[in-house]
Amino acid sequence: MVGGMASAEELMERLRREADGCYQWSNRPGYVYAEHTHPYQKVLYCTAGSITFTLRDREIRLGPGDRMVLPPNTPHGAVVGAEGVTCIEGRGRNMAAR
Repeated sequence: MVGGMASAEELMERLRREADGCYQWSNRPGYVYAEHTHPYQKVLYCTAGSITFTLRDREIRLGPGDRMVLPPNTPHGAVVGAEGVTCIEGRGRNMAAR
């Protein structure tokens, strides 16, 4: 833990306990992800920066240490915050593609 918050390495360890196919990605400030879906449960942790996910009924803003789980086939888009973003994600084990 760093200052009471889990480190990126600790978050990846947590993610690997609940998801498969785990990886890290990042993007620049203001990048926009168009609405799309995934055929699996998406488990995601924000490790640096911020990102706002837009679902049909709400917005979810994530900052360092925040976790989000999206059910399979949930339409969502996203906008990266002013400082860029780094996230880790994987396919939830209960819904992992086989």
